[in-house]
Amino acid sequence: MEKERSIDRLARYIILIGAIALVAATCYYFSSVLAYIILAFVVSLIGQPVLRLLRRIKIKGKSAPDAVLAIITLVVIFALFFEIVMQVVPVVTSIVGEASLMSAQESFDSQNIIDQTNGWIIQVLPWVGEDFDGVALLMEKVSEVVDLSNISGILGSVASAVVGVAVGLFSVIFISFFFIKDDTLFRRIVGAMVPDAIEERVKNTIHDIERLLSRYFVGLIVEILGVVLLNCLGLWLIARVDFSYALGIAFIAGLLNVIPYVGPLIGEVLGVVLCIILKYGAGIGLGVNIWVFALIVLGIMLVTQLVDVFIYQPLIYSTSIKANPLEIFVVLLIAGHVGGVVGMLIAIPAYTVVRVIASRFFYDFKPVKRLIPDVEKENTDPLI
Repeated sequence: MEKERSIDRLARYIILIGAIALVAATCYYFSSVLAYIILAFVVSLIGQPVLRLLRRIKIKGKSAPDAVLAIITLVVIFALFFEIVMQVVPVVTSIVGEASLMSAQESFDSQNIIDQTNGWIIQVLPWVGEDFDGVALLMEKVSEVVDLSNISGILGSVASAVVGVAVGLFSVIFISFFFIKDDTLFRRIVGAMVPDAIEERVKNTIHDIERLLSRYFVGLIVEILGVVLLNCLGLWLIARVDFSYALGIAFIAGLLNVIPYVGPLIGEVLGVVLCIILKYGAGIGLGVNIWVFALIVLGIMLVTQLVDVFIYQPLIYSTSIKANPLEIFVVLLIAGHVGGVVGMLIAIPAYTVVRVIASRFFYDFKPVKRLIPDVEKENTDPLI
């Protein structure tokens, strides 16, 4: 009898492992489709607060149909995205143009630099010969790698990539429309795939995940805009950088600020470099010494970073994912070690999902109770 129970238990484990392996293989095979669904889900989380605001607008006591409101929400989200792109790209191209002009004004003797480089290489490596030409060698190697007969294949790959991006963008927009239009659709889809015994708990879990992630992504957008505002005002009013340039540089720093720890540092260095190029190449900026100007720009961006660290981030993390700052720090360290910058970007949303699942399904475990002591309060918090 005991042997039969052991065999039955073993059979259940084998079936469970097989089912998990089948699901993993299916997700891997349809990874692109899964990526579209996840991106659409993120867009819908960002759009839900906008949709709720639009629903409050009533004409003769009635709000517009959800389909119309979903379309308006998508237009608002992608209009914001394209506005950011339109602010960043022209500034970058303008600064690159200023750098090129500055290079031309300095009249760099490129041939002299090449000759000096060749002479240094011949001196260090005499076996290369007196007639060594680094540029000729570089062009030869490039021609070996780039075969003109493969240009048609390269163009075909580029065209295929463009078509793939267009299909992906359309897919994300299309799926997002239905997720925004019906905010219970995603949880009903997942609920239909689980046993009836846990379907309600799974739906509640997804509801909590949606609520927390929606707060997090909206808070992240607010944080970016807050960083952009402070940097823009500081560069414009204090460093005397033209408003359009200040806004573009501030947007670049704000977007890089999304990357935990590393991003703000990159944004500060890049902001100082771009401002120096504008100052030195086009004469744009406060009329002080170039090094004093650099310190002023760095000070502005450091003050903004301090405001972000001590005001913006605590508000976002405490009111959105409701996690201890030490938890977030450890999670980011682990994610950075495992997945680098990409791992750090997805660390907080992924940890939020794991945290909610643990609170719903594994709350009897002592570590979960200690890490999530206020789970009951979290589960009863109203939606934003």
